[in-house]
Amino acid sequence: MSEFSFSEQYLRDLAAQVLQEAKKQGATACDVEVSEGAGQNVSVRLDEIETIEYNRDKGVNVTVYLGQQKAHASSSDFSGPALVETVNKALSIAKYTAADEFAGQADPERLCTHFPDLDLYHPWPLAVEGAIELARECEAAARAVDARINNSDGATVSTSGSRWVYANSLGFMGAGTSTRYSISAAVIAEDESGMQRDYWYSSARAHADLDHAKAIGQRAGERTVRRLGARRLKTGEYPVLFEASVASSLIGHWISAVSGSSLYRKSSFLVDSLGRSVFAPCVTIHEDPFLKRGFASGAFDAEGVATVARTVVDAGVQQGYFLGSYSARKLGMDTTGNAGGPHNILVAPTTEAEGLLAMMGTGLLVTELLGHGTNMVTGDYSRGAAGFWVENGIIQYPVEEITIAGNLREMYSQIIAIGDDGLNSSSRKVGSILIERMTVAGE
Repeated sequence: MSEFSFSEQYLRDLAAQVLQEAKKQGATACDVEVSEGAGQNVSVRLDEIETIEYNRDKGVNVTVYLGQQKAHASSSDFSGPALVETVNKALSIAKYTAADEFAGQADPERLCTHFPDLDLYHPWPLAVEGAIELARECEAAARAVDARINNSDGATVSTSGSRWVYANSLGFMGAGTSTRYSISAAVIAEDESGMQRDYWYSSARAHADLDHAKAIGQRAGERTVRRLGARRLKTGEYPVLFEASVASSLIGHWISAVSGSSLYRKSSFLVDSLGRSVFAPCVTIHEDPFLKRGFASGAFDAEGVATVARTVVDAGVQQGYFLGSYSARKLGMDTTGNAGGPHNILVAPTTEAEGLLAMMGTGLLVTELLGHGTNMVTGDYSRGAAGFWVENGIIQYPVEEITIAGNLREMYSQIIAIGDDGLNSSSRKVGSILIERMTVAGE
């Protein structure tokens, strides 16, 4: 990853300059974010270099207020005249926007004053030649798993870093620098039953936390081969076990349903769910903004509000929402420090993942989800799926071309167990989820 072009102090000075200019031009309040990012993306396919991409960008995003009128403008030019013009454009737009009684900055008393080191920045001077070598090693390991792997979608090594400063006219200024790395591979296998594809990846803030390229490739190859010979299932109702890699999406739907805009627009099946049982009693979910090297760690949110570690679901009962200042005002509540979204979400496991198949007995293990058949207003859920048929706790054969359906409210209440196999490659750590019963449509 390339070094940054600008120091943190330079970005702080730019932010201060924008705030001063906004005040000078008549804004009653102003927020500004100044950022810089750099990255490298290398992919190989069938041992040949497919792409080499470099990216370097920078930007300044300005939000101004004229009383309750609000507008936004941005620029990628850090020069003095460009900053003046960006503020001017934002103010010109604000004059024509309707006043919104809920618009405004965060409560000054909620602004962050403590900035712990969350260990998010780990530079890795990986030259393009080294990235190509890692990608080749990853893909070669995947292709070597089985002779039936006869094609590849390639392997990719990505590195990125960002530096940013957020400041507002309430006197708050905070900064952050972070890195993110990933290695992935996807291969294709074929036999008399047809072709199958699968993948695997690893992602981390520090390159030392990545899985080894060879291990990632081998896992991708194994996952692909095990899908050969897939069949369809007879339509029926069965227990369903969502593998950890797809179980995270179930928690993602819940996050959307209890986030500010969905709640105040009443476009959520979990409106007015605070204090009520949303999940089965075995489910407890924590939010931890202070997780070292976490993908969604931060001492403050997108408005400068101090974040807090909390239990959002306790024994199935909804304890809190995800709100920024605007959505909180719309709902007559207080911000939860989630302007910009939730922080690290940790779903507490209830059992060892190795025992989940035996616990399910006979049913469907889902390893891939297809399509986007989720209605967030009603909670109705219908997704294409692939995975494995299980009998007496033992995988029998792979399945494909099926649809699983239910209602999220019922699915959440029917969670029987959560495994301890949560992945470390995203901001949501959730293990495999076993649901008592869903409709599976096949033949």
